[in-house]
Amino acid sequence: MRKEDCFYLGKIAKKFSFKGEVLVYLDTDEPELYENLESVFVQQNKHLVPFFIESSSLHKNDFLRVHFEDINTEADAENLLGSEIYLPLNMLPKLSGNKFYFHEVIGFEVEDKRLGNVGEIQSINDTTAQPLFEVLKDGAEILIPMIDHFLVKVDRDNKKIIMDLPEGLIEMYL
Repeated sequence: MRKEDCFYLGKIAKKFSFKGEVLVYLDTDEPELYENLESVFVQQNKHLVPFFIESSSLHKNDFLRVHFEDINTEADAENLLGSEIYLPLNMLPKLSGNKFYFHEVIGFEVEDKRLGNVGEIQSINDTTAQPLFEVLKDGAEILIPMIDHFLVKVDRDNKKIIMDLPEGLIEMYL
């Protein structure tokens, strides 16, 4: 499995028992969706390795207590600490309305109610305080803040995001 075909679910945070159980920190708003997984991909040496789950249960809101097959000692569990956990993209819950995953809108057109077509989303910069659409129009890069107030509609059928952007925002890039 390639990392590009997966989403980050969390990280193996600490050992839980002398029998090899670990606590996985789940980076999600809905940890209960991942309570009964059969397997996950664990990143080891830059490769995703499938690990099968013997048992798991939610632990203190954001953690999943997991016992992996063939991990039966503290030493086995120690080797997994800090490893990132991934699942295939097709296991992401479907979103509707104006909610979207960052990866799903790459390649969508941004359309402003006033100006029309603004350009195509090349990527999303989420390293800033406010995530930004990085949009390309005629060779120029336009950064558009991902603010709910600006977002009018996510049109998945036509691969378009319709926005109501403040006057001057787009013009300052062109």
